[in-house]
Amino acid sequence: MRFVFPHSHAFRRGRVAVEDDQKEGPACLVEFGDGVTVIAECRLVGDDIHLSIPTYRTAKGTQVAPRTWRLVKSKGGQWRSERIS
Repeated sequence: MRFVFPHSHAFRRGRVAVEDDQKEGPACLVEFGDGVTVIAECRLVGDDIHLSIPTYRTAKGTQVAPRTWRLVKSKGGQWRSERIS
């Protein structure tokens, strides 16, 4: 799977595009709006997706701590991020 955040980091209630490539396994790509791409882990939990993003640096050099996000699809069909840890 591939996840695209329009900003340099994920945040609560932020939008995220989810592209399902139908490949099995927990490894996935996460792309941020500043051009940074990281390998993360994802798993399906009911209708939600849990996405664990490791420590990374934004394009401006800010270190972002590892976080796990719950991605929830809104009634309008857009995915939004909710912080788990």
